[in-house]
Amino acid sequence: MTSPQLARDIVAGLVAAGVREVVVAPGSRNAPLAIACHRADADGLLRLHVRIDERSGGFVALGLALASRRPVAVMTTSGTAVGNLLPAVMEAAAAGVPLVVVSADRPVRLVGTGANQTTDQDRLFGVHVRGHASLTSSDAPPHAVHAIVQRLVHEASGTRSRRPGPVQLNVQLAPPLVDDHPGPPLPTVRAVTVDRPAGSVTDLDGTPRTVVLAGAADPDTGRRARALAEAAGVPLLAEPSSNARAGSHAIAGYRVLLGRDDLGARIERVLVFGHPTLSRPLSALMARSDLELVVVSGEATWPDPGHRAAVVADDVRIRPCPDPHWLNRWRTADHVLRTRIDLMLDREHETLGPTGLDVAALVTARVGAGQNLVIGSSNPIRDADLAPISADPATVYANRGLAGIDGTVSTASGVALGSGLPTTVLLGDVTAIHDTGGLWLGELERRPKLRVVVLDDGGGAIFHTLEQGGLPHADSFERVFATPHAVDFVGVARGFGWDAAEVGGLPELDARLAVPPVSPELLVVRVARANRRRLAEALARF
Repeated sequence: MTSPQLARDIVAGLVAAGVREVVVAPGSRNAPLAIACHRADADGLLRLHVRIDERSGGFVALGLALASRRPVAVMTTSGTAVGNLLPAVMEAAAAGVPLVVVSADRPVRLVGTGANQTTDQDRLFGVHVRGHASLTSSDAPPHAVHAIVQRLVHEASGTRSRRPGPVQLNVQLAPPLVDDHPGPPLPTVRAVTVDRPAGSVTDLDGTPRTVVLAGAADPDTGRRARALAEAAGVPLLAEPSSNARAGSHAIAGYRVLLGRDDLGARIERVLVFGHPTLSRPLSALMARSDLELVVVSGEATWPDPGHRAAVVADDVRIRPCPDPHWLNRWRTADHVLRTRIDLMLDREHETLGPTGLDVAALVTARVGAGQNLVIGSSNPIRDADLAPISADPATVYANRGLAGIDGTVSTASGVALGSGLPTTVLLGDVTAIHDTGGLWLGELERRPKLRVVVLDDGGGAIFHTLEQGGLPHADSFERVFATPHAVDFVGVARGFGWDAAEVGGLPELDARLAVPPVSPELLVVRVARANRRRLAEALARF
């Protein structure tokens, strides 16, 4: 995308989000933005105001926003021009005025080199803005630009936060900055419908083939997602940490089934609850342009990694699906898939013993209502994502905000102490190494009712399933990705005063899990790592 194209998409996004007044200060680097605004003004899409002094221009924009009670954009070139907007931005922040700063910038490769009119202006306004985004002409597809710009305008307006104020969009523009000929008119952009929170409900027709997608969420949000899927009679695609993965509408093997033309390709609408992050099929689903993406969020922001959200709502009502076969097709396919997975795992047991999939299925089945289950990132939560649906599941927690593997034992300890309930944490060996310090409990501290189950396969098994696990990287894989170790987790845990043992297999683990933990306990389950990639490839073919 060229700089003039990016500028046209930015202005089109502003128009779609309801911006009708723009103030521009002349400059070189913001030339494509100025030209796009001039064209939009000529076409009657907005009103353009030009001021030679950026400080004055910022306050003109502030006054326009005060009088119109709508978001107003102000655009500058790079360097000190952006800094001259700070007084107006500070006033807008204190007064709650929706101001959209669009700051033209030089390519990032020039920052710190002494290049003309180049400084580090990304997040220049610090605490004085409600939101911030960066765009560059080298890697921004149009639909993403439109979504990012509209999200910022809604943040400036306080649509969901009820806290209006200034935002900054910093735009790195590379030459050529202008077209050799008059550019095309602004593209027509679909406006993202963003409802105000606090009890607003959006009504949806039940006709499109719909699925409810539930990502990591608190128990209340999970229950809402499940109830909506059941009321509408549609499939529920629920991650383990969604607290929605229960009931007759939940599809255990959805991650695999999404790749099928007879199911995944036929989806016409996705209702998103929580924060889905777990797998590439989910990311691909949320990024599709051929379906309607409705995000249900009670927060000021909302998940939309594919920049495809059409509606953001605090809550939704949906009429029942008129096609009874839609849900039944998913249920039937899920049952067949489960049978094939079980047969595959039975064959693995004969040669390599239990797998992470077996352990995750056992843990999610045995740790039930009245208990907590904390699941570590990497393979354990993905294994739990393929486990059969539990009839009476535990309350599930996972650090899925950024999906890191650090601090998982400590998080589980906090969950156990905060709830007072028996808590089991399922995690991998590398994750356990990252938080061995979490096993320390001071002599005067409360003891959590906590059981740590460590899946020990002697290294980073998840990397076997990624690109670097292929043959081209065989020479480097074991050392820099698998990172084999010989950590004695039982010995480490006992050194910290925990009860600890290595279980001999699934029957012994089952017996241990049958009794909820009453004090700190660590169990080690040995599983194979060599078959990880083969199992992943087999699942992809199902």
